[in-house]
Amino acid sequence: MSKSALVTGIMGQDGPYLAKLLLEKGYKVYGMIRRHSTPDYSNIEYLGIHNEIEYVEGDMTDEASLISIIKNIYPNEVYNLAAQSFVGNSWDQAKVTTEINALGVLSLLTALKFFSPSTRFYQASTSEMYGLSHTDGFQGEDTPFHPRSPYGISKVYAYWMTVNFRESYNMYASNGILFNHESPIRGIQFVTRKIADGVARIKLGMAKELRLGNLESKRDWGFAGDYVEAMYAMLQQEKPDDYIVATGQTHSVREFVIEAFKTVGITDWEKYVKIDPRFKRPAEVPALRGRADKAHTVLKWKPKTSFISLVSIMVEADLKRLKNIQKSNG
Repeated sequence: MSKSALVTGIMGQDGPYLAKLLLEKGYKVYGMIRRHSTPDYSNIEYLGIHNEIEYVEGDMTDEASLISIIKNIYPNEVYNLAAQSFVGNSWDQAKVTTEINALGVLSLLTALKFFSPSTRFYQASTSEMYGLSHTDGFQGEDTPFHPRSPYGISKVYAYWMTVNFRESYNMYASNGILFNHESPIRGIQFVTRKIADGVARIKLGMAKELRLGNLESKRDWGFAGDYVEAMYAMLQQEKPDDYIVATGQTHSVREFVIEAFKTVGITDWEKYVKIDPRFKRPAEVPALRGRADKAHTVLKWKPKTSFISLVSIMVEADLKRLKNIQKSNG
C-alpha cells in the first residue's frame, strides 16, 4: 500500500513543488482546495502534475470541512501549507489572517487528534515569527520570537499550538521554520516575483519602471523546490521536532534588483526603479538570517540553489512567459 498525504494550500507556491516530490516517491496526494467556480490550477499545471492529484474541498476557517476530510481519507501525513501568507496584507486583514493561520491550525490539529491521531503533521512556520530577534546576527531554533506583523503573530500561535499537541497528546507534529523561499510560481504580489516580472517587462519594452518599497530589507532567500525536500524529511524522522530551513546567507532587496537586471543585461538599473512609500510596512523587519545546522545534521538537508541562480531562474521564467503572451497577442 502506498502512503497518502494531504497537502493544504496546494495551489500556492510550495504546494505544487511538495506534491511533485511526494508523487515521485509514490504517494497518493490529496490537495485541499476551497470551493471556487473557476479554481486557478496554474501553479500545479506549471509543474505538470494537475491530473495526478486528487482534490478535496475544504476551508481552514470551517472546522467541519476539515473533520470531514480527515475522516474520509485518514492520511499518513498532513502538510499544512494553507495560509494568508502575504505579510503586507496582514495589517489590513488581521482578523482573517488570524482565522486561517492560527485558529485554522487548531481546527486541523483537533480533527487529527480525534479522528486520525497516528497521522504525521507538518506545520509551515516562518522566519517572520522572529521579527527583530536574533543571536549573533542569526536566528536559530532557540531564538526568542518577536513578530512584527499580524501574519507573524498568527504563525507564532500556530507554532506553539503544534508544539502543545505534540507534548499534550503525543502526536507526531513538527514545525518547519522556513526562511524566505521563492520560485517562478511565487505570487506576483511578493517582492521577489514583482522584481522578476517587472525586470522582464522592462527588458521586453512592456514597462518603463519598477516601483518598490524598502530596498534595504535583508532576507535569507532560497529556492522553494529545495525547501520542500526538508519538509518531507521532517516527517520521516523517528521523532517529531522543529527545524529551521534556510541558506544561512542574507541579501538585500537592492541586491535582488541588481542581480535581476544583470540577468537581462541591464546595468543602469537605478533609472528604472522608483521608490513608492505605499509599499513600505507599518513595522519593518530589517534582516533575517537562519542557522540551519540542525537540519543539516539530522535531516541531512542542504540547499542546492544559490542566490544568483534563484534570481536568474525567476527572471528567465518571467521572460519566457511574457514572450509567449506577446506572441499570442500578435
